Amino acid sequence: MKFTIERANLLKTLNHVQSVVEKRNTIPVLSNVKIEASASSLSFKATDMDIEITENVEVQGATAGVTTAPAHTLYDIVRKLPDGSQVEVEYPSETGQMVVSSGRSKFTLACLPVEDFPVMTGDDMPYNFKISSEDLKSIIDRTKFAVSTEETRYYLNGIYVHAAEDDGVKVLRAAATDGHRLACVEVPLPAGAESIPGIIVPRKTIAEIRKLADEVSGEIEVSLSANKIRFSFEGIVLTSKLIDGTYPNYEKVIPKDNDKILEIDVKELISAVERVSIIAERSRGIKVTMQAGGMVLSSSSPEAGSAVEEVEASYESDSMEIGFNYRYLLDILQEVKGDTARFCMADSSAPAVISDISDTSALYVLMPMRV
Repeated sequence: MKFTIERANLLKTLNHVQSVVEKRNTIPVLSNVKIEASASSLSFKATDMDIEITENVEVQGATAGVTTAPAHTLYDIVRKLPDGSQVEVEYPSETGQMVVSSGRSKFTLACLPVEDFPVMTGDDMPYNFKISSEDLKSIIDRTKFAVSTEETRYYLNGIYVHAAEDDGVKVLRAAATDGHRLACVEVPLPAGAESIPGIIVPRKTIAEIRKLADEVSGEIEVSLSANKIRFSFEGIVLTSKLIDGTYPNYEKVIPKDNDKILEIDVKELISAVERVSIIAERSRGIKVTMQAGGMVLSSSSPEAGSAVEEVEASYESDSMEIGFNYRYLLDILQEVKGDTARFCMADSSAPAVISDISDTSALYVLMPMRV
């Protein structure tokens, strides 16, 4: 195998594939990227046994061959080469190893047998649809902060995606919760997704596809089976196992009868929460008082002192106090892209529903805390 490629093209591809590779592996070949060359293209493949990514790159005048090379080492080499340089890769060399050359730089890398490199079984993918990269990014960005990191509740370690209906309109709905907050987002249902099963897309897969989606301007093809999901676009195929579990009935925890309504400028509220949270850094709890004409935020600490901040708001119900984890509250408010956030509440012990008054496609539920 022998090929020459421009550094920027090789770096971009290696950046994509090496991020799937875990830093520490008990199986040595999982630290490697599989590189396969034909006369006109290169294929790069990496896997951690749960996710597999393959990227194809056009190249001229390559000599066919295949090997596996250490992914992070190869990426670091190419990353530190000068901009605009040409990179020549040859395997096997006289030493039986991969030689990477560029200008006056030359590196020799030990390779592992291709036969040892695992391949994820290609399940039949009976469900296929296309989604715009903007819709996919919107779904991920507005829900990922609520994904649980608690490994014992593994079925919450991802985003739950399913087809649903909202006021007679068919939608693709995504939900994420860690038991303290819930994010629920809808986008128009893509053609072909009407009968998809409810699936839980793992946290790592979400992070990987989100990074890749930034480089896509058009549509992303999604294929599904009961156990796997595949994203295909612009020469890249990302295949992942799904979380094998039953997602809880998240709709049950969304209050339907919260009748105390407060509307507030979201930027002013974010700034106020950030200031009051200086005192609440250790406990993370802030007290929120709803009263006619405004919201009062307060926090106190025996060590740090106290803080009080008033923010104008539209509120006409009885006064009430409720406690929130300020970090959870900020996570939600930062996803409200309009000017005004709406809080729907019942009492100090019931969860609050938070939404953007200019965008009905997303809602957030925040559990109260004792402060």
